[in-house]
Amino acid sequence: MRQKPIDNFIVDFCCSKIRLIIEIDGTSHEERFEADKSRQEKLERMGFAFLRFHDLDVKKNLDGVLKRIECWINKFEGRQPLDPLY
Repeated sequence: MRQKPIDNFIVDFCCSKIRLIIEIDGTSHEERFEADKSRQEKLERMGFAFLRFHDLDVKKNLDGVLKRIECWINKFEGRQPLDPLY
């Protein structure tokens, strides 16, 4: 789900079933680094895992981003990916 509220936070994407949060960081992320770090730590204590991507990676390397997400899900589900990333 896009722009999901969790507790007092709004995250970019969340799959509650596997407790995975995906954040897309833009150029303003440097300005919010400490606040984002604190928010991430609080959500991790609530049992969520995080994957973070820069918006340029999403725009220029969507296949790589999707592959990383797929590998994380496979690991979470205890499956070995067919094409492991090295």
